[in-house]
Amino acid sequence: MYIAIVNYYTGNIKSVENAFKRIGADVKTTSSLLTIKNAGAIVLPGVGAFKDAYKNLKKLKLVDELKKNIGKKPFLGICLGMQLLFEYSLEDGKSRGINLLKGYVDKIPPGVKIPHIGWNQLKMLKGDSKLFSGVRKGEHFYFVHSYYVIPGDRDIITCTTDYSIQLTAGVEYGNIYGLQFHPEKSSNSGIKILKNFWNLVRGKNG
Repeated sequence: MYIAIVNYYTGNIKSVENAFKRIGADVKTTSSLLTIKNAGAIVLPGVGAFKDAYKNLKKLKLVDELKKNIGKKPFLGICLGMQLLFEYSLEDGKSRGINLLKGYVDKIPPGVKIPHIGWNQLKMLKGDSKLFSGVRKGEHFYFVHSYYVIPGDRDIITCTTDYSIQLTAGVEYGNIYGLQFHPEKSSNSGIKILKNFWNLVRGKNG
């Protein structure tokens, strides 16, 4: 049982891999369709431009494979990896996404510093999220982004963060999880989230 960390050349892959290894998770960083298919879970990290990231996924023939597998096994999208799950982004014109979740990605409204970089508290909207089990109220997490997700169904929003408006910080739909912040850079609270995901993969509750 291993986690496939999808390598589609968007940066930040190694830090995610190292964070999972620190908690003892079995991970394989890969662009291989077969390795992704046979994985117990999938992690899609990502930092960079939405359009370029989607092009990379298409070039590697990963879009269809992700569509086949996401939902059938635990999935975690981190930052850009979460945004790509949605229908489209308005970054650099309208660009299509993987389209597994309804909604789109837009730029953070003017009036605040962009990109949003730094530590922010979360406002939890779901008290029963297994991904956030054991994470204390009021904890801060590390964000680096200029665009944010606007889900078509607000019921999938796990948490938000206040940055002049309430930005979507996490989503959850079945066994699909997405985080706008970087758990691998968020100290002990972020590591706790990664541990919770690894426990989900192994069928454990804590």
